[in-house]
Formats: sequence, structure tokens, C-alpha cells
Amino acid sequence: MGSDLNWEPVEPPKRAPLEGERVLLRPVDAAADAEAFFSATHPPAAGEEIWRYMFDGPYGSAAEMRRAMESIEAVDDPLFFTIVPRGDERPLGRAAYMRIEPGHGVIEIGGILFAPELQRTAAAAEAIFLLARHAFDELGYRRFEWKCDARNEASRRAAARFGFTYEGTFRQHMVIKDRNRDTAWFAITEGEWPQIRAGFETWLAPENFDGAGRQRRRLEDCRS
Repeated sequence: MGSDLNWEPVEPPKRAPLEGERVLLRPVDAAADAEAFFSATHPPAAGEEIWRYMFDGPYGSAAEMRRAMESIEAVDDPLFFTIVPRGDERPLGRAAYMRIEPGHGVIEIGGILFAPELQRTAAAAEAIFLLARHAFDELGYRRFEWKCDARNEASRRAAARFGFTYEGTFRQHMVIKDRNRDTAWFAITEGEWPQIRAGFETWLAPENFDGAGRQRRRLEDCRS
């Protein structure tokens, strides 16, 4: 499928939850999420640095964040989800499907923001896995993209860790917050996905973590 002439357009993602063992992704609900998400992603819980490469934020108040979330709540592209770790009702992250092209089978993940509590956790990795698995295995997309400011070394490392292949940099691609943005492009294709999926499944398995929650094998090593 996908590389021959029998390709058929796929459906866009629906506004419905994605459930994992460690995390729940639910469509944005500004009324329910804004106050807790503001607290988790602004001082004193977090510094303004986590907003440096975002299109939006930081926000001056929970009310201001709520208004911004309300503006995307009913939008289908980008389709934003809040990320809620199991056993914790607080939204500690967000991510979106965006630039959704069902006719070509191309979809991007973006707008990713993890509160400090969620960063570098198995729950955060599982959130990315759930979005990729839904796009490839349930919706039938051919290509899953990740783009970031070329200066954002943390995002570039994350893309590589999650199995995305670097494809190049678009120079002077955007102006964001009065700064030039060169955009680094990464992607996973349908042919690469089975090995990447297996790596995620092996890494996320309970036996890959010790009693203190430390990984026994790195995600990158689980793909080999």
C-alpha cells in the first residue's frame, strides 16, 4: 500500500481519546484543562524556556491560556490533545496532529509541549507512540512528520530517539516571535514503521524498567 497506483485517500483523525497503559490523550477541553495546564507549564512549576520554540505562549494568566485553548478546541487541523498520565487527573502535556493531508496520506505531529514533570518519562514517549500508531495502523497514513526550529536541539534529539529520520532544513522558513526560524524536517514512513513500532513496544514493556522506574535498555537500542 502507498507506493503503487492503488492508493486510496484515508480518513482524517477524529476528536476521540487515545488510551495507553501510562497515559491518556484526550481532545482539548479548555474549561477542564486550562487552569491545571497553566500551573504545570508556568512558574514556579516551569520556566519560560519551555515556551521558547513554541508558536504561542507563555501566557500571562490561566484565563489567557483558556482563551487560547478555546480558539483551538473546535478546530480539526491542528487537532490538539492534552496528555494526562494515568493515575493523575492533571493535563501535563499537549500535542497535535496538524497539516493533515488524507489525500496523500501525510500527517504531522507538532505543538508538543511537556511540563517538566512529564519530560523524559515513559508516559511522554508512550504519548508519541500512541499518536504514531493511530496514524499508521488505525488510519492508514503513509508518512508521519516532525518539524522543529533547527536551533531546538532538544526537539531534534527527541525526533531521533523516537525513530524519525532527518530529511533536511528549510532555511528562513518562518518568522516566529520576531525571530527567523530555519525548520528541520524529520519523518517516519510506512515502510519504516513496523521496526519502530516494535522498538516502542519492547521499550515500553514493564520488564524493561526496574523497580525504581529506570530503563534497562534505551529506546534506540530496542529498534536494533
